[in-house]
Amino acid sequence: MTGGLLTDLYELTMAASYLRRKMCAAATFSLYVRELPTERGFLVAAGIEDALDRLGALRFDAGELAYLAGLGFDEAALAAFAEFRFSGDVWAVPEGRVVYAREPLLEVTAPLPEAQLVETLVLNQVTFQTALASKAARCRVAGAGRVELVEFGFRRTHGTEAAIAAAKVTGLVGFAGTSNVEAARRHGLQPVGTMAHSYVEAFPREIDAFRAYARDLPGPVTFLVDTYDTMTGVARAIEVINEIDDEPGPPRPAAVRIDSGDLVALARQARRALDAAGLSRVRILVSGGLDEHDVARLVREGAPVDSVGIGTRIGVSADAPFLDTAYKLVEYAGRPAVKLSPGKASLPGAKQVFRTAGGRDVLALRSEPAPPGSGALLEPVMRGGRRVGARESILAGRARFEADLAHVPAAALALDGPVPPDPTLSDALAALDARARASAGAS
Repeated sequence: MTGGLLTDLYELTMAASYLRRKMCAAATFSLYVRELPTERGFLVAAGIEDALDRLGALRFDAGELAYLAGLGFDEAALAAFAEFRFSGDVWAVPEGRVVYAREPLLEVTAPLPEAQLVETLVLNQVTFQTALASKAARCRVAGAGRVELVEFGFRRTHGTEAAIAAAKVTGLVGFAGTSNVEAARRHGLQPVGTMAHSYVEAFPREIDAFRAYARDLPGPVTFLVDTYDTMTGVARAIEVINEIDDEPGPPRPAAVRIDSGDLVALARQARRALDAAGLSRVRILVSGGLDEHDVARLVREGAPVDSVGIGTRIGVSADAPFLDTAYKLVEYAGRPAVKLSPGKASLPGAKQVFRTAGGRDVLALRSEPAPPGSGALLEPVMRGGRRVGARESILAGRARFEADLAHVPAAALALDGPVPPDPTLSDALAALDARARASAGAS
């Protein structure tokens, strides 16, 4: 992977100008979310690992350089791009951690042309995956630990790489599996699947489809029971499960999947039928255009559902499909930098976020000592263009998520009208901001 042209044109033109003027001193850029969507009381940091992979591999190949030459870039710029290797430092919030508005998710310090060139790339990776992880986390909140969640979104995400990312971030926040086989292979997730309605329709009778599926495939078997009539489908699934239970060996894990209708009522009827047949071990999976509000209803009404498949609405973060992220210059050549645009003002200086034992966040300068009883969110993850340590597993991020989720304020966890906490500024950062604003206004 090279990816030199995976950027906005103005990143290249600005970098070329910096190079021409020898503006290559160290610059720090901060990536953060200005304001949370109204539907979000918290965010879950994600996309950091993929951003680091892409930074480490970023190059311009001969074909890309030839294309830039055709756009009018001069020989000096082309020569610099040909030698480009990211050599900077990156501090970031590790994946899985809960974050809020204005808190940096990632900061890049590198020679100004380098730090500028990577803006689009890191924004793309971190913004998208954080949006999806935050949506998936709300589903976890809604499930209240009472139902298992699985990701079914591959067919409706915006491209195959988006599908891989969606599966990965749902695993990050504790989903039990994904239908995406490549994502499961790549990220060590559990692949899960049932059957399609077309499979049932392809056989003369529903029960023929169930028998064929059970006999042709080893291991756990899940019957999709709502192709024609849900409770008739459940009865036929019971018949086939009893048949395979009569075969030698221990009973095979089995489930029924309901994909339409009143899921609460149908799950209750299915559970009664299964229990009456002595099949209390058979699980019930529901799906069909669901999101966190549907999961909350299932839990609230006590539906006997074991697992919930969620696809489209996570895969595109349907209610909040983007985050208002920014990647802003906060320091250049030792000089603090600020933007004063109304509604888009930035804070100067390389930063740190300190989280106190009570869950209160303090946005501070990176050089400040940690307040007593607090811990730092941002960690060094790349030095001199090289990763600090190996790429982390999803399990490490999941452990961080579980720990942070336990301390998110109740108001921020609300599915309707969430109220996120607002981080406070340290005295040192507030003072630097005041000086930088005065200096910028006078210039």
